Amino acid sequence: MPFTAAGENPVVKPRIALYSHDAQGLGHVRRNLAIAGVLAGDGKRDVLVMAGAKEAGVFSTPPGVELLTLPGLGKSSEGVYRARSLALPLKTLIRLRAETLCAVLESFEPDVLIADKLPTGIEGELLPGLDLLKARGGCRLVLGLREVLDDPATVRREWRETGALNVMRSHYDAIWIYGDPLVYDPVREYGMDDGLAAKVRHTGYLGRPAGRPDGALSLGLPAGDLVACLVGGGQDGFELASAFVRAELPDATSGVVLTGPFMPTARRHELLAMAAGREDLAVLDFLDDPAPLLHRARSVVAMGGYNTMCELLHLGCRTLVVPRVLPRSEQLIRARRLAALGVIDTLAPHEATPAAMGDWLAAPALARTHPSELVDLGGLARLPRLLTEVLHPSIRAAEARLAV
Repeated sequence: MPFTAAGENPVVKPRIALYSHDAQGLGHVRRNLAIAGVLAGDGKRDVLVMAGAKEAGVFSTPPGVELLTLPGLGKSSEGVYRARSLALPLKTLIRLRAETLCAVLESFEPDVLIADKLPTGIEGELLPGLDLLKARGGCRLVLGLREVLDDPATVRREWRETGALNVMRSHYDAIWIYGDPLVYDPVREYGMDDGLAAKVRHTGYLGRPAGRPDGALSLGLPAGDLVACLVGGGQDGFELASAFVRAELPDATSGVVLTGPFMPTARRHELLAMAAGREDLAVLDFLDDPAPLLHRARSVVAMGGYNTMCELLHLGCRTLVVPRVLPRSEQLIRARRLAALGVIDTLAPHEATPAAMGDWLAAPALARTHPSELVDLGGLARLPRLLTEVLHPSIRAAEARLAV
C-alpha cells in the first residue's frame, strides 16, 4: 500500500486509478475526467485515468491527474468492436491493451481502482488486472455505472454471457451508480440480487456547470437569441444536425451546430454546404468547453447522451432530446424518463423533421420547475465522501490526520 501518513518520510499520496474503455465518442472519458478532478482534491491524491480515446488530450487535467491513452477501439453501427487505427485483429489489440493495463496497475499500485461501465472491461481486457490487484491486496475495487445501460433484458443477458455478475460479486467492493433512482433504478430494473444491491451507492447525476458562463465565444453571429444543436461525438449525428440546419429559425435568432469530432468528414462537408452563405448559422466540429454556448442558448436540441444531459439539466436549458435508438436503447430510455418528469421535451428520430424542429424552436418557452428540484444532480459533490467510504481504514485514518 503506497500511502504514507504524516510524520513519515516521504509522504506518498493515495493513488486512484480509473479505467475508461472509450470505444465510441468522448462521453466515457469526459465523465471519468470529471470524476478524477473531484477525487484528486486539488492535488491531495494522485489520480491516473486510463483511457482509449486519443482526443482526451484536448481536455485540461486538474492538479494531481494524469491521462494514459490506450491503443484505440472503435465500434461499428451494429455495436461490434474493432481496432480504431491500428491494422490489428481485435483479439491482438485486446491482448495488447490487457497487457498494458496489467503493467500499469502493477507499477502504479492504486489504493482504489474505479472501472467504468464494464465489470471485466471490453472483451474481458480488465480481468487480468483485477485478478492482479485482488491477489496483491490493499486495493479497493469500485464499479462505476451510469444510470441507464440498455434495456433490462439486454443488460441481464450480457451480464450473464460475459460473467460480469460473478465478477461483480467476487471482485468489486462497491458499485457507484451515477444517477437518481427516482428517475431510473438499475438495482430494480436489472434484477440485482441482495448481495449486489448491498454494494450499491446512488451518487445522483454528475451535474455540474459546464465551465464559465462568461468565457469567450466568438462565432461571428449577429446579436440576439441563439439556439444550438449538439450531437455528441457525431458518429451518428448527421441526420439530427441536418434537420436542424434545414429547420426554419425564429426571427432574430441564430443557430450553432456542434458536429462532434467523430462525424465523418464527408457528412460534415455536407452540413457546411447547407449552411454556406447563411449569416445566422455556424457549424463547428468541437468545443472543449461548451459552457459559453450553452449559457447563451435560448433553446438546445440534442441527442440524449449521459454527459450532455447532466450539463443541460444542471443549467436548466430548454431542451429537445432526439435520442439514439440503435444499437442500444440507453438514450431512448433516459429521454422518456426525464420527459415524464417534465424537465425536457423529446422526439423520436423519425419524428425529428426540419418542420417539427422549427415548430419546437418557435414555440414559446413554458415556465418549468428547474430540473434540480426534481432530479438529484449532486453526484460530483458526493464522490469524495463515497471514496472515503471505500478507502482502506489505515488510509482513511492517515487522511483524517493530514486534514487536521
